[in-house]
Amino acid sequence: MTADSPAGMPLPANRWDLLDGRWPEQPPHVSVIVAHYRQPEQLARTLAALRSQDHPAELLQIIVADDGSPEPPSVPDGVELVHHEDRGFRLAAVRNLGAAAARGDVLVFLDADTAPEPAFIRELTRLPALAPDCVTVGRRRHADLRDVDATRLAEEAARRALPEPDWLAAEYRRTANLLHADDRSYRYVIGAVIACSRMLFDATGGFDESFTSYGGEDWEWTYRAWLRGALLAHVPAAVAWHDGPDAAGRDEGAVARRNAETIRLSDLIPVAGSAGRGLRPTHPDIAIIAPPHASAGQRFLALDSTLAALGPASNRAAVLAEGSEPDAAFDRVRVVVELLRPVRVDADADVLAASLARMSDEALGEVTLRSPDGEPLVRMTSTRARTRSERWHRDDLFPTASVTTAAIRVVTDEPDLAAYLGGWG
Repeated sequence: MTADSPAGMPLPANRWDLLDGRWPEQPPHVSVIVAHYRQPEQLARTLAALRSQDHPAELLQIIVADDGSPEPPSVPDGVELVHHEDRGFRLAAVRNLGAAAARGDVLVFLDADTAPEPAFIRELTRLPALAPDCVTVGRRRHADLRDVDATRLAEEAARRALPEPDWLAAEYRRTANLLHADDRSYRYVIGAVIACSRMLFDATGGFDESFTSYGGEDWEWTYRAWLRGALLAHVPAAVAWHDGPDAAGRDEGAVARRNAETIRLSDLIPVAGSAGRGLRPTHPDIAIIAPPHASAGQRFLALDSTLAALGPASNRAAVLAEGSEPDAAFDRVRVVVELLRPVRVDADADVLAASLARMSDEALGEVTLRSPDGEPLVRMTSTRARTRSERWHRDDLFPTASVTTAAIRVVTDEPDLAAYLGGWG
């Protein structure tokens, strides 16, 4: 590690399990941002639960971030309050407001109606304190918390427990608590119970403040964190109790709200399974870089045959100019496909689509497609892998692969595009 690398430990792929059994030599300085709007009784319970944490009190900054309540909440001594005016639902913005006031090395985001058990902070912050690329999500349980004593939260809430979302528990089991996370695992990170390092939060730019209705801002933030090299981990020992049932069980409008959220996220998270199947998202998932030193005809042939060979994924792809880097319009690109030579990809070849799928399935950082004589022709690079490698100045944090194929041929002469497009040459 070089002198300008971040403090902490670089981890390969999503292997946070390499830190099993390890704890920071010193507990981290933690800032807890509690989002609030007109929930005085629930807030009081959550703040009392935070005072009961087994994390050192002198290393715990508690910030109540109020989303414009008509009467700002009263907070006890030692708790900081930040507040903005009421302009409707602005959970993303108020979380950012709280984060701006945070002084901790690790940030924890809670909602005012979600009270943590005594070990919550210690358990949830362990991984981000050891490895600042980690994003952790706790176990949010549900109960009727009316008249529950915060000092006996675990015992009393357990007696009033409500069902947990089956789909979420099933995915935590299937993925071994997100150890086997993939490009769509953002869906299992719940904003009311998450922690990350200050470094990673700053790298994401914070929550997207254009979210002004319930739901989705946590998933969108988690996906951007993933692209910026985050590891995702579920920490079942970090338990916090939500006052009342899961959102899906609260009213009959849940499906309509989920549809609105899905439509919004389909454009902001353009990965397969989240983006529309036919509608083209504004933000591309794949960026293709044109080959260097190519004529106009060679460039057209290389880009067109590459896009055709990508199959359905081509709907989520866009072209970058030769030698350029992704800019703000490409800030959600997951894979960069660099054409190293002017090439033509066979029309019936599946090597590009298969390599793209392999990158996700095997968490590869890079795949190089080569000719039978070993010449590199196409390089696919994971944005997530590249970002983390640049952060730590390491090139061994993700596996790579090399594929030999005869389905991609170098074009040295000027191609006959009319024959190529017409299908007779």
